[in-house]
Amino acid sequence: MITTEVTFDELATLMKKAAGITVDPQELTQDPDRPFGSFGIDSLGLLGIVGEIENRYSQSLPPDSERCKTPREFLDLVNNTLKAGA
Repeated sequence: MITTEVTFDELATLMKKAAGITVDPQELTQDPDRPFGSFGIDSLGLLGIVGEIENRYSQSLPPDSERCKTPREFLDLVNNTLKAGA
């Protein structure tokens, strides 16, 4: 069983690396239901994050993962997928 989960801290790092958007991880933690758009992340930016996660964990995420609207929704999808594939 996978013991590693993608965290809000890691998501903030991926947002910077893949989408060029700097976000304080505390903002993600304190308001995980805030829309990605309010951070400046669009579906193309989220697609870059999806690619980074797929490369890092050598596992495909579900189609349309980049359509998640909030950090909580995205991390729930990612972590459930990683757990199921472990």
